[in-house]
Amino acid sequence: MLDGWSKTYAMTGWRLGYAVWPSKLAEHATRLAINCHSCVNAPTQWAGVAALQGPQTDIDTMMKAFNERRRVIVSELNQVEGFRCIEPGGAFYAFPNIEGTGMSAKALQDKLLEEAGVAIIAGTSFGAHGEGYLRFSYANSTENIREAIRRVREFLGNR
Repeated sequence: MLDGWSKTYAMTGWRLGYAVWPSKLAEHATRLAINCHSCVNAPTQWAGVAALQGPQTDIDTMMKAFNERRRVIVSELNQVEGFRCIEPGGAFYAFPNIEGTGMSAKALQDKLLEEAGVAIIAGTSFGAHGEGYLRFSYANSTENIREAIRRVREFLGNR
């Protein structure tokens, strides 16, 4: 099992995580990882301890907010001509298929940033099989999500 603090405790970028391995694999996993991502700085470790020992009530509040944002962004993306989006199962990213637009992921990524002021990431940033997809974050307010998708619709309608 691999997990971390990024989503549950809103500590993205802190790069704090943990792994639980079967004992027969633990030594091999340690050898693989020791020079790659060991020695997390002390303030990050203490922040992780504080997150675990502190009140956990905000987690439910955050999860409810993200569930609402997920519902909104998927609904909004599915109303964009040329987009198809399934509901993501976790994290806070939607990954709509954009093949119906006739544009490549990279081209649409660049044009949306430059011409509509919407920052998203081409699926190809995650590998060749990401062509035809964009990654949208919904780690923002519902109002801003709706505005971003409005701009996407407007851009696509004006090309």
